[in-house]
Formats: sequence, structure tokens, C-alpha cells
Amino acid sequence: MPSKIPSPLRIFHITGIPNLDSIFAEGSLEAKNRLASKGVGYSNIAYQTVQNIRAQKPIRVGPGGMMHDYVPFYFAPRSPMLYAINQGAVAGCSLRQEDVVHFETTVENILANGSNFVFFDMNAAIGLSKCFDSLIDLDKIAWDLITEEPTLDGFCRYFHSKHSPPRYATRMEQRQAEFMVHQSVSLSCITRIGVFDDNRKIAVENFLRQHSLHMLVEVKKQDWYF
Repeated sequence: MPSKIPSPLRIFHITGIPNLDSIFAEGSLEAKNRLASKGVGYSNIAYQTVQNIRAQKPIRVGPGGMMHDYVPFYFAPRSPMLYAINQGAVAGCSLRQEDVVHFETTVENILANGSNFVFFDMNAAIGLSKCFDSLIDLDKIAWDLITEEPTLDGFCRYFHSKHSPPRYATRMEQRQAEFMVHQSVSLSCITRIGVFDDNRKIAVENFLRQHSLHMLVEVKKQDWYF
């Protein structure tokens, strides 16, 4: 089922609130390999087994390198990964969804900044995923699944895979399609930071003030969280 590509094309990066101090100090979101080269630590919110796969996966288009040379974004908020975090399913991660923020930007902002990028048509860690470096291939993303009704903030509220109908057989994997920016994303590209509630909004705004930064912070509990 063909579906129109959203415009502007919003993308979302999630991270734990404990990481904000270092992110704001850097003035950018940084790829894992770049953080490691600087000796910058971070609070992990991802499956370690999956991260091991991603660390060893080469990118064979665009600027190349390895997957951890890129900052990953989803094409929608309220991701399956956030759901797993909130269910306590990620070993070694004590954070829950209220401890996670969304950095929202747009593909248009990334292009205007002159950043190199690639994108995957599904979860990038999966062997069947395909990688592209031309916006012409954005039609390979399953927009019909990502934007179909019922929606929250324009994105389908459901993502679980199921056998019937067949088009939902790999919905979760396709819902985790990724847009990946090489090396770093300046905070000047970010349109807003979405948080769980008013308390987290206050906490994030305090971090911003400490670093003399001004960014829009909005409570998105109803649309971007479970």
C-alpha cells in the first residue's frame, strides 16, 4: 500500500536524561565511536547484544565506516525500543520511559547542515535490512505502516508484528527503520526536545541553563510515550 512521505520529514533520537550533561557540553549528539575516542562515557539504554552487532556492521554506501560512526534516528517517536526500556527488558538499564528524552529534528535540517547520512528500511541491526544514501530511495520505507491510522502526532500508535494480515508480519522491524547521520548532529539542528512530564521538562531546562543553551522543551507524554 503506497503512502506519501511526510513533509517535513521528522526523525527522532532517544537517550537517557543522565546523558544530557555531556551532550549539552559537546553541543551535539555524537556517534558512539566518536564518544569512545574522546573518552566520554554514557548511560546505555540499548540491548548490549544488539550493540555488539551494530559495532561490527560496516556501512557500504555513503561515507562508509561502521554503524557506530553514525548517530541513529528513528522515523517516528514512541519506538519499540522505548517500549522495551519501559518494560525493564533491557539488561543493565535501570531507566524507564520517564527517564528518556526524544531529540527531534528533520531530514531537511540535516541536509541544510551539510551532514552526510545513510538510512535503513528497517532495524539496521537485522541482516535483511537494506542501506541507502539517496533520498530517492526514501520510498523504500514502510510509510503505510508508520503513518496509518490510528495515529498519535501523525504516527501509528501500533507497531507489534502479527501474522494476520500478512502486511504486519515484519511491522516491528519496519517500524524501526533508521536515518543515520555521520559522526555528529549539532544541537542547532534540533527542533525540540520531547520529555515525559513537567518534572522532566524542568530538569532538562535546568541542564540547558547550566550550559547557556536555549532549546525548545515540550511535554509529549500523550504522543511520544506509552
